Amino acid sequence: MRCPGLADCPLMGAPTTRTTYASRPNDADPGTADKGTAGGEVADDTGRPAAPKRLRAVRRPSIWFESVLIAVFYGVYSLIRNAVPEQRVQALDNADWVWRAEHFLGIAVEASINHAVNSVTWLILSMNYYYATLHFVVTIGVLVWLYRRHPGRYAATRLVIFATTGIALLGYYLFPLAPPRLMRGDSFIDTVQVHQTWGSMASGNLADMSNQYAAMPSMHIGWSVWCGLTIAALAGPLWVRVLGALYPVVTLIVIVCTANHFWLDAVGGVICLGFGFALSYGWYGRLAYRLPKLAAAPA
Repeated sequence: MRCPGLADCPLMGAPTTRTTYASRPNDADPGTADKGTAGGEVADDTGRPAAPKRLRAVRRPSIWFESVLIAVFYGVYSLIRNAVPEQRVQALDNADWVWRAEHFLGIAVEASINHAVNSVTWLILSMNYYYATLHFVVTIGVLVWLYRRHPGRYAATRLVIFATTGIALLGYYLFPLAPPRLMRGDSFIDTVQVHQTWGSMASGNLADMSNQYAAMPSMHIGWSVWCGLTIAALAGPLWVRVLGALYPVVTLIVIVCTANHFWLDAVGGVICLGFGFALSYGWYGRLAYRLPKLAAAPA
């Protein structure tokens, strides 16, 4: 369905009406204008009314629309990601280039970490399952939590991860990259193959179903940092915020120990996430986490 106007497009989380209100604390009711001047204007230090700050109104999204949107988005993402030409030779050459670059930077320690952790069977098995499952479980869980507890911030925060994932697809196309476990030689161990665990679709019997050369940028890092920042910024209990902050750190350790990514892949994931936050900020006029917690009332 074609949206009549970009500002009214439901995919961007903006309703057909807007409300004008001044800047206020996160959880203040945006439907109540500041007193003293018309239209929610606030006087500056000179006594003259300041220009009203226009923010896109936010509303509680439809659960059915969001469910379908997320399912369709992930389906399209998977199809496009796996349809990108694998370009095996180019991907292996790029992996050699990244490995040389990391040696030049003095951070090429992934192989030593991979071999050391692989010798601890229970630990590497746990990491294999972590890599294969939590990437999806935690991300979906955070989206559901946002929808239920922070409906006013949901659309803007969801836009961040959608934009992050979208720009990552461009990276997969322009820079095919073999993960460390598929590099030439025997520097790295494919821990899923060695331990015969049920794991990533990029290993074992499911390898043919996935583009194995889509390692740059790492969406394990892009999504986990998004989850961690969202939880740390919006959760109430301190212990939950601490767990949120630790989640991307643990994910980084896991992707290196299992030889699924280089350090620089993680940097690429963070850069894509920065693009997502910038797009959301430009669209909503405020950082997603500083939008009102509850839906705005129409003007």
